Amino acid sequence: MTAVPAHTDAVHAQTDAVHAGADWRDTLREATDLALLGFAVALAALPVLTLAPAVATASAALHDRSVTGAWPDARTSLRRFGRALPAGPAVSAVALAAAALLAADLLALTTGRVPGGGPALALTAVVVAVLLGYAGLVAVAVGRTGGRGWRSAARRVARACPERPGVWAAASGVCALAVVLGVLVTPVAVPILGGYALAALHALDARRPVPAPEPS
Repeated sequence: MTAVPAHTDAVHAQTDAVHAGADWRDTLREATDLALLGFAVALAALPVLTLAPAVATASAALHDRSVTGAWPDARTSLRRFGRALPAGPAVSAVALAAAALLAADLLALTTGRVPGGGPALALTAVVVAVLLGYAGLVAVAVGRTGGRGWRSAARRVARACPERPGVWAAASGVCALAVVLGVLVTPVAVPILGGYALAALHALDARRPVPAPEPS
């Protein structure tokens, strides 16, 4: 009888352990956590101008999750949210104003109130998707710095996007898909989509992250 090498038994045992650890409940728990994260962002953003601090805090929590394997505690998240509040209204106002202008432009083209037809509508949709992808990567970069530094994150992402167009395009696709699904699904599911989309953006950025700010 041929003897089985000891290292082969060890490899088989390790493989069995991995399969045993990959329980469907872990996947369900992760999906539930992301859904709850989306609802937490929606709740924190109810005053409207707190949208940016809410997104920054959620992004920082996702970054912690990817690095340490655990979510930050409530005290840490509340502290981050408080630190993000001073700059929050300005960032939120700029983001909401840009979103409103782009939505109005798309609506005008769709209803025919602005000339241009299909080509203009397609070009505008691409521009909107590209800007959404950029904004999504900025949110990820802010999360990597603890939920602060929107301005520096915007500059870093602006420099990094042309250097990694594949990640930028993928981020644009994720954001565009989230917007389309958000229009199609029931409103109560929109926060869930937000949590999933932000997690997907973090996963994309992890392949080649935007450089962290240089220490002063």
